[in-house]
Amino acid sequence: MAVLDPNEIFFTAFEPKQANRFIMYIDGIPAYEIKGVGAVQLTQGSVALNHINVQRFVKGKTTWGTIQFTLFDPITPSGAQAVMEWVRLHHESVTGRDGYSDFYKKDLTIDVLGPVGDIVSEWIIKGALIVNANFGEFNWDTDAAAQNITLEVAMDYCILNF
Repeated sequence: MAVLDPNEIFFTAFEPKQANRFIMYIDGIPAYEIKGVGAVQLTQGSVALNHINVQRFVKGKTTWGTIQFTLFDPITPSGAQAVMEWVRLHHESVTGRDGYSDFYKKDLTIDVLGPVGDIVSEWIIKGALIVNANFGEFNWDTDAAAQNITLEVAMDYCILNF
């Protein structure tokens, strides 16, 4: 007869990660300008192996999804200017020249913080490049803070350190 482990049936206290406890680091963009960031996503493809009248599957290619994040755009230092410096490494609109991937691909870090500011989880996003940048809008009908900048980045892969 099996005996139940008390740890499996009784409440065990735990501390959940909270969505507002994070710091994101991007070279050239101050960390305090980063307002929000989406979660890391991946898709595992599958390959069908047909044999007589059955089908088996093995893992196919892994595709890392894009990540969106939002920046404040302060007057100084300008968030828009910091983003455009990174964009210019991809493509210089004045000359029409594109850059080498060594220059525009960056490694980003997302540190998830615990309640006392300790790092409880760390994502390293390798080879990130901007695939979409939205600099928001201005509107005379509102007295709200000016726009946020929304970026979407694609990456080569991600590492969850802990």
